[in-house]
Amino acid sequence: MKNFLMPALAAAFAVTAIAAPVMSTPVMAQVNGTATANLPIAVAQAQALQNGFQQIETQYAAQLTTIEQRQQQRQQLIQTFDTNGDGGLDAAEQAPTQDPNNATVQQIQAIDQEIQTLQQPINLARVFVVSQVAGQYQAALQQVISDNNIQFVLQPDAIIYAPDAANVTAQVVTALNTRFPAAQIIPSAEFQPTEAAVQLYQQIQQIFMIAAMQQQQAAAAAAQQQAPATSGR
Repeated sequence: MKNFLMPALAAAFAVTAIAAPVMSTPVMAQVNGTATANLPIAVAQAQALQNGFQQIETQYAAQLTTIEQRQQQRQQLIQTFDTNGDGGLDAAEQAPTQDPNNATVQQIQAIDQEIQTLQQPINLARVFVVSQVAGQYQAALQQVISDNNIQFVLQPDAIIYAPDAANVTAQVVTALNTRFPAAQIIPSAEFQPTEAAVQLYQQIQQIFMIAAMQQQQAAAAAAQQQAPATSGR
C-alpha cells in the first residue's frame, strides 16, 4: 500500500499526458474559440497535489504499512474458504462467508474495521489537498481562457470528437502550478469535505488506478518479450 501511490502518480502523469497534450503556442490552444478542459486530470497533474500526496504518504507511513499488512492478512483469511484450491470461491465455498457467526468471517470484519479506521485520516488529508487544488481550478482556467481568446470551454464528456488542439488541460495545469504551488496536508478541525470534493477525489483515485494497471500490463508485456530471448541463450 505505502509503495502503491507514488508509482501510480508517475504512471498517471505519463498516461494522462496523452489526453492533455502540451501545446506549443497560444494559437494551438483552442479551435475556433472553443476548447475543452478536464478537471480531474488537471487536479491530478497539479504539482501541489503531487507534492501533497507524497507528504501525506510520509506523514502516515506507519499507518499505510499497517494497512498493507492487514490487507494481506485479510486475503489469507479469504483464501481459507477456497477449499478446492482453484483460486476462486464457488457457491458452496461462499456459503460460510455469509455466516456472521463464522470465526473467520468475524476476523475479516474486524480487519475491515481496523483498515477503515486507519484510512479515515489519510483519506481526509487527501480530500483536503484535492479541495485546495480544485478551489484554484476556475481561476486557472479563466487565465487560460483570457490568454488564448477562448469563447467556449466544454467538458470532455460532452464532446463526441475534438482535435488535440482543443484540449487546454495542460495549460490549466501550468496555470495551477503557478497560482498554487503547494497545499496544506493537515485539515483544520472545522474542515468538512463537500460531496463534490469527495467525488473528485474518487475520480482522481480511478485515474491513478487505471494508470497503475496500464503500467503493470506494460511491464508484464515487456517481461514476456524478454523471456524468449533469455531462454534462447
